[in-house]
Amino acid sequence: MIQFEEMGFTPGILRSIEELGFTTPMPVQEKVIPMMLGNDTDIIALAQTGTGKTAAFGLPLVLATDTEKSATQALILCPTRELCMQITNDLNNYSKHTGGLRILAVYGGASIDNQIRELKRGVHIIVATPGRLIDLIGRRAAKLSEVRTVILDEADEMLNMGFLDSINEILEEVPVNRRTLLFSATMSKEISSIARKYMNDPVEVLIGRKNASAENVSHNYYVVHAKDKYKVLKRLADSEPDIYAIIFCRTRKETQDVAARLMNDGYNADALHGDLSQGQRDTVMNKFRLRNISLLVATDVAARGLDVDDLTHVINFSLPDDTEVYTHRCGRTGRAGKKGISVSLVHLREKNNLHRIEKMLNRSFNLIPVPTGSEICGKQLSRWVEKLENVTTGHKEIEKLLPEIRTKLESLDRDELIRRVVSLEFDRFLDDYRNEEDIIDPVPQKEERKSRTVKKGSHGQSGEGYARLFINFGKADDFFPDQLISLINSNTRGMKVPIGKIDLYRDFSFFEVEEAYSDDLIRAMKKAKYMGKRVVVQIAQEKNEERGARAFPGKKPAWKNNRDNGKKNHRKTRQTFAW
Repeated sequence: MIQFEEMGFTPGILRSIEELGFTTPMPVQEKVIPMMLGNDTDIIALAQTGTGKTAAFGLPLVLATDTEKSATQALILCPTRELCMQITNDLNNYSKHTGGLRILAVYGGASIDNQIRELKRGVHIIVATPGRLIDLIGRRAAKLSEVRTVILDEADEMLNMGFLDSINEILEEVPVNRRTLLFSATMSKEISSIARKYMNDPVEVLIGRKNASAENVSHNYYVVHAKDKYKVLKRLADSEPDIYAIIFCRTRKETQDVAARLMNDGYNADALHGDLSQGQRDTVMNKFRLRNISLLVATDVAARGLDVDDLTHVINFSLPDDTEVYTHRCGRTGRAGKKGISVSLVHLREKNNLHRIEKMLNRSFNLIPVPTGSEICGKQLSRWVEKLENVTTGHKEIEKLLPEIRTKLESLDRDELIRRVVSLEFDRFLDDYRNEEDIIDPVPQKEERKSRTVKKGSHGQSGEGYARLFINFGKADDFFPDQLISLINSNTRGMKVPIGKIDLYRDFSFFEVEEAYSDDLIRAMKKAKYMGKRVVVQIAQEKNEERGARAFPGKKPAWKNNRDNGKKNHRKTRQTFAW
């Protein structure tokens, strides 16, 4: 492996590299830097965000720029204000010990008069967002006639944001004999079109697999009902005590709603979306970078250009329609050789979208169970004990208070003291999960006729000793295991009915309970209602020739007459089932 010292950098640049903590070049740096320094070839580099590409083009630019000339010699285009500022800061760090290099960040939301003033003084490298640069070109403030290198960073992001026309307009302003480098996480048709039109026989550098997500990221998903997504999100956050994540939503409204619910429930969370002013946006992002916020809820557009190290998770509260957007999302974790996790909350209507993403990435995602309340409390307790073991105790102020503390607590023995401290520390988790039922995955569509065993606290297995009951609601009523369990719990308080196998059908369902509870349960459910309709729970009839007709013994129940609502051609045979 070639080292930075062997690449021909000046002592000043090598000093900056050392101060930044760079030891050996990352793969994209190892490939791109020698090409930039060795010849004038155009380059297409396909690499994820966070792979070290800024240094790959930034270090050679600092070395190659002639500070004796006041003209602009290099132009870097990027999609967002945040990325623009970040690249400028990195270039300033690289050139700290070289002297004389002037770099200007050009973006909307900042004073255009100040930017014009700096451009008139002379700037060697412009780092710009397309919209503001076009404005400055129109005012004849940005002069690009002597630009020799153009870099398109996160080109696919710029195209996703609708900057294609702006990029075309800008590239028409720079000399035709320039050098062009294009950095992108994915290779779309639009990227190929730009390469054909504006690049001269480019060399393609591939870091990882084309159109692939970060190799260090594991891809997991939960299958949930849409209405349960927030509950599952909370369980995911609670099951990871050290979580540091971006939660991606589809819309601004969804982003605001999810962030507001998280904050109301006591989480360190905030929202990032297009309705925020630039000042509000900067405040939120600074808090997130400092980890004063551990959960950032964002839209894709708002999060573009946000570069944060050490994310533990990327959470897709809603899957994106564009599979390439997924690549950008999950590429924000698992950086610099570290492991990352991408988790998607998928309801049944999104399964096809998930399979499309799997096919594009050529990877199978892991279906994982929703964490149970006991698992969550166990993880939180283990993390708390670990922190307790490692806490610093050398505070003199505390030593002064210890006699008074001992006096007040001397009536408590060790076990009682531990119980009270744990109860105080985990009050929220205990309240949330003490009586909370475990969230059950929806029945997969291909297996909707198969029975399932539903865990409800601790209960026996279905089969011998269990009674099979009929209930007059099914999947057409949005009635699934968690709705059944909730309905039973709300009408049988204090009984703790053990539930076994559940069979779901379109218009009705069957479930099993321990025989000792069946009569009491049927009586308790006589006055129950679900979605404004009367609930009917009966013992399921024996198997016979007229399965559908015999599901209801005797006279046709009133609820069925109501549901038919005068339909003369109501189905005479219901779906096939067995009991």
